[in-house]
Amino acid sequence: MADSIIYLDRNENNYGPAPACFEVLQQATFEALSLYSKDFTRGVKSTLSERLANDFDVPENSILLGYGGEDILKQVIHCYLEEGETLMIPSHSWWYYKSIADEKKGKTVEYPMKAGKDSFLYDLDHLLRLSDQHHPKIILISSPNNPTGNTLSLEDLRIILDKVKKTIVVLDEAYWGFGNSQSNNYVKELISVYPDLLIIRTFSKYYALAGLRIGYGFFGENLTVLSQFSARYLGYNRLSERLALAALDSSDYYSSITQKMAQDKERYYQELGKIPGFKVYRSDANFILIEIPEAIKVFLKEYLSRQGIIVKFFNEKYLENSMRITIGTGEQNECLIQTIKKFVKEKGL
Repeated sequence: MADSIIYLDRNENNYGPAPACFEVLQQATFEALSLYSKDFTRGVKSTLSERLANDFDVPENSILLGYGGEDILKQVIHCYLEEGETLMIPSHSWWYYKSIADEKKGKTVEYPMKAGKDSFLYDLDHLLRLSDQHHPKIILISSPNNPTGNTLSLEDLRIILDKVKKTIVVLDEAYWGFGNSQSNNYVKELISVYPDLLIIRTFSKYYALAGLRIGYGFFGENLTVLSQFSARYLGYNRLSERLALAALDSSDYYSSITQKMAQDKERYYQELGKIPGFKVYRSDANFILIEIPEAIKVFLKEYLSRQGIIVKFFNEKYLENSMRITIGTGEQNECLIQTIKKFVKEKGL
């Protein structure tokens, strides 16, 4: 076992947050730690929601804050899904999606995703047929999707939203920012046109603040009950808000990291894509999914573990012979690539 373990299994941002975030911690005040927020006296939820409203040009009261994106996801399901009602989720998705309806004694229906030449794709026709068949209360769409890394285009999203009116649609964008565009222009238009839409974001991934658990969301006008359900009348974590604001002010830092990750993803595609039996899927997130030969799965996992490298090997349906690699720092990525190539050479693949 190596002296230090490289964790590339939980989609954390191993570059860490912007320097400005550490400055906020060093300057923490008595007020931020000991006193409740008084932002409500200005008619807003918080300083952070006020900033997000300004950045996205949306009403402040259309923004949710939560304890990470996971918290907001839980809130919307617990607020709207009743016993026996249906939640639709992607077939290749985060394990928590598959269990969250159970918390409300609801039903889960999976709509399929399909593997394309070099990336996964949403099967719109099949999704819409299942929606017509099961009349779900909520449809959950993950874009970019975990673990496949593919994004649903805005054009396809609008097709779905136009077809499933009066159904709540939750767009989980936890991995926003790592693709080719960091545009936010569509958020205002979508929640204005589609009143049953909730868009979820987080500071955990792109902004490398997973330990703080800061999530936020934007909702259409038909979901005002959710705003009441999620309201925190004593305010939010004031220190976390200041860290989030510092991250928002550090766009150059995060853009530079995203560029480094994009270069390293290309290296993964080129280097591991050459290995017989390996299929590397292109990803708009901070991870990549790789299908590997079934015969080597257990041996590769053990080999990497002995070298002090932890990646995610799946046992779930549809993903049994796949591993997901979080894009780490350049040094970490190179170490993993060379370790896998060494394993392949030793095995004679």
